[in-house]
Amino acid sequence: MLRESGQGRRRAALALALALAAFAAVAQAAAPSPKEHFGFTIGDDYMLANYTQTEAYFRKVAAESDRFRLVELGKTSEGRPQLMLIASSPANLARLDEYRGISERLARARDDEAVARRLAEQGKAVVWIDGGLHANETVGAHQLIETVWQLASRDDAETRRILDDTIVLLVHANPDGQELYSDWYMREPVPAKRVLDKPPRLYQKYAGHDNNRDFYMAALQETRNLNLAMYTRWYPQIVYNHHQTSPKGTVIVIPPYRDPYNYNIDAMIPVGLESLGSTMNLRFLQENKPGAVSKGGSVYSTWWNGGLRTMPYFHNMLGVLTEITGNPTPMQIPFLPDRQLPDSNLPAPVPAQTWHFRQSIDYSLTANWALLDYASRNREQLLWNIYRMGRNSIERGSRDTWTASPSVLAKARAEAGKDGKPAAELDAGQVDALLRRPEQRDPRGYIIPADQADFPTATAFVNALQLAGVEVERATRPFAVAGRRYPVGSFVVKADQAFRPHVLDMFEPQDHPHDFEYAGGPPIAPYDSAGWTLAFQMGVAFDRVLEGFDGPFEALPAGQLQVPVDAPVPASATGYLLDARANNSVIAVNRLLKAGVEVRRLQDRDGAFFVPAAPSGTLAAALRGTGVAAVAADRRASGGEPVKAPRIALWDHYGGSMVSGWTRLVLDSFGFDYEVVYPRQILDGDLRSRFDVLILPSGALPLPKALAIEGKAGRTPASPDPATIPAEFRPMLGELEGEAAVAALRRFLQAGGHVVATGSSSGLAVQLGLPLRSHLLAKGGDDQPRALSQREYYIPGSVLQVAVDKSRPLNWGLPQRLDVYFSDGRWDNAPVFDLPAGRADIRPLLRFDSATPLRSGWAWGQEHLQGGVLAAEADVGAGRLTFFGTDITFRSQTHGSFKLLFNSLLQAGAPAAE
Repeated sequence: MLRESGQGRRRAALALALALAAFAAVAQAAAPSPKEHFGFTIGDDYMLANYTQTEAYFRKVAAESDRFRLVELGKTSEGRPQLMLIASSPANLARLDEYRGISERLARARDDEAVARRLAEQGKAVVWIDGGLHANETVGAHQLIETVWQLASRDDAETRRILDDTIVLLVHANPDGQELYSDWYMREPVPAKRVLDKPPRLYQKYAGHDNNRDFYMAALQETRNLNLAMYTRWYPQIVYNHHQTSPKGTVIVIPPYRDPYNYNIDAMIPVGLESLGSTMNLRFLQENKPGAVSKGGSVYSTWWNGGLRTMPYFHNMLGVLTEITGNPTPMQIPFLPDRQLPDSNLPAPVPAQTWHFRQSIDYSLTANWALLDYASRNREQLLWNIYRMGRNSIERGSRDTWTASPSVLAKARAEAGKDGKPAAELDAGQVDALLRRPEQRDPRGYIIPADQADFPTATAFVNALQLAGVEVERATRPFAVAGRRYPVGSFVVKADQAFRPHVLDMFEPQDHPHDFEYAGGPPIAPYDSAGWTLAFQMGVAFDRVLEGFDGPFEALPAGQLQVPVDAPVPASATGYLLDARANNSVIAVNRLLKAGVEVRRLQDRDGAFFVPAAPSGTLAAALRGTGVAAVAADRRASGGEPVKAPRIALWDHYGGSMVSGWTRLVLDSFGFDYEVVYPRQILDGDLRSRFDVLILPSGALPLPKALAIEGKAGRTPASPDPATIPAEFRPMLGELEGEAAVAALRRFLQAGGHVVATGSSSGLAVQLGLPLRSHLLAKGGDDQPRALSQREYYIPGSVLQVAVDKSRPLNWGLPQRLDVYFSDGRWDNAPVFDLPAGRADIRPLLRFDSATPLRSGWAWGQEHLQGGVLAAEADVGAGRLTFFGTDITFRSQTHGSFKLLFNSLLQAGAPAAE
């Protein structure tokens, strides 16, 4: 009887298992295939899905499959829902909050090791796979669709194991872009005639391709959605960011990446990337998919912080970038002899061939499954590793530490050599004397005082940290640290936290190594910026604290954005003053001007805004949400220059300029009205009758050879053939170039208009015939001036310091010394000027007064900058040209230099000349 009962129980269990399997199979089958939903198979040549179709598919899969949960991360810049599908087994989805909590606790690393071991045993590996960030890279969004389908429909042992062991976050990174690009491609009714060419505007409302340069700033709504999901909710151990394209003659770029890697990140990150890269490469080879390239075979490194793939490194997450070839229109992989010999970068060369879209989808699926299989097999180890890296950071932030950087080591090498003793022969005490001086310690934390002049901008900086998951505290009452008193409301960021690498990276200078092809050879350009310290770019005042400290601090909830506190408007019979040092004063001024309220600027008070007569309710409404306090004016506050709302034109061109787009975001954020104008409108129209000021961002005009270092003269992009463009978009075509453009701009200036030119467009000063020249010259062999070469002088995007001429109204509200991001808008080498002496009509604004202006990044030959002018203003007829060699609104990050633009605009509101 006992035996029969046991057999009966086994039969019942088997029947139940079969019934559950049958139910699961029905649930899986209920999810529609892409062919059923879209009408074509993902990867079919000449076919793309738009986001409207993709959103509907994701919602349908989530509704009909028990392997998915649908989450709306937020709205996009154009108002579309940004979706994330969570894939896992039904059993895991039933405990989703529990597993999310485990992932968070291990990433934050506040538990002791015994607890962390248990959590790692219990948890599920979290893997982020995104697609579509760069919408012109059409493989990304489409592999995401196909991956959803494969996870919904596959029932093999590997996929079931993956679903049991992992939680997969399938994230659409740019819905607006997919809608634009897919519709643009599919507009051609004949499939074989479809070409993946450029649509009329940027594929992200403000940033276009630069949407992958926004992650530490999080100025874009989509970035905020993604950051909150990654750094305050899910804390994935692996983040896979899909991109295009690979170097010619290859199929896909995979990890590991080339040096240098950032010395702030944990050493387990580059080692982990090597493991992931090996896993991916082996799977490609097992499936007979050659053409994967890594390390020095591509340009990508792990130095820069700011991309969707790179910022995870500073959060102890393994960020994976692939760059794959592919196009919905069949293309060719060319025969390149140098790419046909195997080496450690490219162990399996790919033959030349015609390449189809589906091949790229299949390679992407292989890469996805390689990482998912790795996460499944190494689930516990991945969870433990993110904890271990977090604990490393907490421990380093809790004691005295010293970070070795290239310049620190170079200085130590030079000092060691003074005694004639090789550095390798120094004993431990001598090494400590060189590298472990007390004043060189890493900070234990940072204090952001609430009484600084522009605390609202400091609050915006704190919000960028909050969006990155950094632990921030706020003082609940006044306190003192290291002999200094701080007011209530000051922010505190301590270094003893899991995300310490990101904290250091936002406050401390980057020290990029001197990276050349060979000694005395040309520089190797970094991937993106060399230096970016956000606190410097935003002009935030902070104190580095080298000893452990505490105080009356309350922790801010992770990801909770701080809103500047509104101060009550005091009673005043004489009017009110708004501090020009606070960027947000401009928001209030623009609101007042639109309400018809008089505003003036006082020269003797550094350009303070004087509001002589405004109802307190109107002023309070204008100040709401800005954090700017209105101060009752004394009787001496009178007169001043009237401020008028300027009529602003902003250049753009067909396809969209990223620099112009970021400028739009700044203008929108600070309440300026403007109109985008295209080259033909500038060339053909009576611009002065409609506008007071024209903004020419970098790229509007090419950089003249006379202002460029060797080989860096700007090029004007060619507009597409009008015959290929629908008639409604043809007015956007054309470029500003040649004598016709200069003549049109001269007319605007002479009629009293104001031109604000940045980056390459600052070359307009030379094109107008103003008597200035490049400062970046050396004597040639014939004693004639020649442009410096990149072997002598090279500054990729970095933060430099300039002296500010405070006698100029355009510099009102700025400090005596200003940190600027040094870039012409294309990431490197901005023009620097020599001005004629004794000319009252050409006036310097910003000048390099030091041989060592570098604050953060890499500045080879920086001594050449000394004495050069970075920005100036010049009278041209009845108008004024203000030109900045650098991009003063770079990626909407450079809040410290925004006043240069704001002052230029608010001092350009005069009526048209008669």
